Order: sequence, then structure tokens, then C-alpha cells
Amino acid sequence: MELNFKIIGQRIKEVRTIRQMTQAELACQTDRSVPYISHLETARKQASLTTLVLIANVLGVTIDTFLYGNQTHDPAEYRSEFTNLIEDCNSDERRFLYEMAAAAKNSLRNNHWLQSNPRE
Repeated sequence: MELNFKIIGQRIKEVRTIRQMTQAELACQTDRSVPYISHLETARKQASLTTLVLIANVLGVTIDTFLYGNQTHDPAEYRSEFTNLIEDCNSDERRFLYEMAAAAKNSLRNNHWLQSNPRE
């Protein structure tokens, strides 16, 4: 099994953006170069485990934030993305997003969309 470094790079960029941090700031705090950070985010380079842990520490997340989606049958896949999505929402906005997600899930299952596009 190969790691999907494109997903990892996208997640690094997403968290960095949410934290309102520039590539230059992340590079400085991780003792890496700006082009290197850019290459990680675009999957032109593959980060070592040491670098991923360092970036996760600087961004204040766990390493699994970057690795979700690389493991088959991961029940926590996208959990951090949903958490980040609703992080700055008020109670009414969270409830609305929850109800939209529940309706979308029901629609997928009722219309058998998942059967024509299996993930396994």
C-alpha cells in the first residue's frame, strides 16, 4: 500500500490555512524552506514521518489529521475535516449542517447511489 501524499499535502494546507499561517511561517517554525513546504502541499515531494510529526506539532494537530484516508476501512476518515468545518459555527449553524449531512446520507442510501459506486 502506498501513502496518498496528495491527500496529506491537501490536509497540511487546509490546517495551515485554518490556522491563518503562511507557508513562510510554517517553514520558519519547522526549519524547512518555503519551496519545500509548497512541494509537500502539492505532493511534488514526500514528507518523512519526522517532518509530518514536526508539522503536526507546529499546527497543533495530531499526525492522523494528515493520514486520514490512507488506511482502508478507516471509521474516522474525514472526522477532523468535519470538526474543522464546524469549529467556528454557532449552535444553529451546527444543527443545520448536521441535518443537511443526515439528509444527504439518507438520500444516498435510499437511492442506492453507494451500490453503483462502491468504495470497497
